[in-house]
Amino acid sequence: MSVSLRLSRGGSKKRPYYKIVVANSRAPRDGKYLEQVGTYNPLLAKDDENRVRLTEDRVHYWLGVGAQPTDRVARLLDKRGLKERAPTTNPNKGVPGKKSKERAEDRAAKLAEAQAAAAVEAAPAEAAAETAEA
Repeated sequence: MSVSLRLSRGGSKKRPYYKIVVANSRAPRDGKYLEQVGTYNPLLAKDDENRVRLTEDRVHYWLGVGAQPTDRVARLLDKRGLKERAPTTNPNKGVPGKKSKERAEDRAAKLAEAQAAAAVEAAPAEAAAETAEA
């Protein structure tokens, strides 16, 4: 049985409150769990001491016997200094998507066509102005 440390949602609509639980990884999110090892209230301020409450000795025990924390729980444990988590990066985050690139290319092509058309229209008018001055 693979065991994970994860969040189990409670609270009412638009007022989430989470229990940090140790559960079978195949069990439903809010289903049966082995043990509750803490709570997480995202509505409290980030510097509030009651935002995340953990039973640290039980967390150490479960990590010691092989329980794998989910990404969110790993972040909470890392902030507490219980388990180090390597930061993840997404190098493609700033790169525009395929459709955005296509739209930008279309805009550039239309702008080039408009400038070419304006240059063609301006050329006969400039030639006529030069001949009138001469």
